[in-house]
Amino acid sequence: MKRMLFPLLLGLAVCACHHPEVEYLDFDTFQVYSVKSSDVFMENGDLNPDIAFMEDGGLDEDQTKVASTQAVTLVRDLLGSINSNSLLQIAGIYTGHDIDNSPLRLSGKLVLPASGPIKNLVLVSHYTIGANSESPSETFPLEAIVASKGYAVVIADYIGFGITADRIHPYMHTESTARSVVDMALAVKPYLKHIGRQPESEEVILMGYSQGGSTTMAVMDMLQDEYPSVFPIKQVYAGGGPYDLAATFDYSMETGVTGIPCAIPMIVQGVSEGERLGLDMSLFFKPHLLENYKEWINSKKYTVKQINQHIGSKDLREIMTEAGRDRSQGETAILYKALLKNSTLNFIPYAPVFLFHSRTDQTVPFINALSAEAYFKGNDIRYDFGDYGAHAMAAVRFVLTVYKDLK
Repeated sequence: MKRMLFPLLLGLAVCACHHPEVEYLDFDTFQVYSVKSSDVFMENGDLNPDIAFMEDGGLDEDQTKVASTQAVTLVRDLLGSINSNSLLQIAGIYTGHDIDNSPLRLSGKLVLPASGPIKNLVLVSHYTIGANSESPSETFPLEAIVASKGYAVVIADYIGFGITADRIHPYMHTESTARSVVDMALAVKPYLKHIGRQPESEEVILMGYSQGGSTTMAVMDMLQDEYPSVFPIKQVYAGGGPYDLAATFDYSMETGVTGIPCAIPMIVQGVSEGERLGLDMSLFFKPHLLENYKEWINSKKYTVKQINQHIGSKDLREIMTEAGRDRSQGETAILYKALLKNSTLNFIPYAPVFLFHSRTDQTVPFINALSAEAYFKGNDIRYDFGDYGAHAMAAVRFVLTVYKDLK
């Protein structure tokens, strides 16, 4: 064991003091700039307070505090025994693809058990965030706890976060976001071999919730199509995802409200950026949002909850123009067509899939789960659609369900 760990510890010692803007040690294509050893549980038995939970995006402060407390309690109660309490969080840089497929330096985090064999790569697609401080490379993501069962967890920041925080995040643009995840996996694979922590199996496991649930399905499609022999897929876990963007748009317009106000400007701007549509935001946003969305969203200073509070309403009539809410008109029709294109119910899965959704989710409407169930009928899909509370609380249950399902 000591012999196996020596090259890793030597490399990490050299890399730990480096930062993205200076020279760093080059291990093949994944270039490490930060290493941190973290425990899942503290010595007193408490959950590590650094572990990042999905933020409750509601506008009510008291409800948010209650949800946060409940989430920590749920993890402590359901996590149970773990194989390896000590994990290595390794942040690094790799060469990926920009939205036009040109080379782009991106960042992300690799999480490993501190010692022992690695079973498989787990490619995690992260959920919706607003502030760069919430990026996987900057946090201890909750999904990383599955590394304690002997897995190498790979979490890309996506374009627009991490070292590309100055860029617009192409939110819900499935091609570029999935590509960032796949590119990081390609970079991490030779790095793990180099440090003597190569997985025992070539098969990969995919996992993601919310935005990450939809992205996970897009990653599955991409791997099946382009890398079937490099990354054969063992299992896919997708939870609370907006798989059907067009249906989500229709549902929101019919009800007149949104459970996550920040998603409106994020989607319109992000899909426009990813598809290079050049949409005029003034045709979509009411003045209060139009005058401030660049600061609230593109500065990457504010969390999802803070952006929602700035917007101040869930009523779409107060957020979007009449034309922006009408899919038959002008640029909204162009956007709607792009939403159809970026929905992820457009392929046949060849590996087992576990789909999870809370029926009481008001952030990502349950219509997405029903659309997925109808589309994937006849495939190897397991469903868990229960009354698991709000979106953020259901995220915790999803991660713990995956944790317990992994052997």
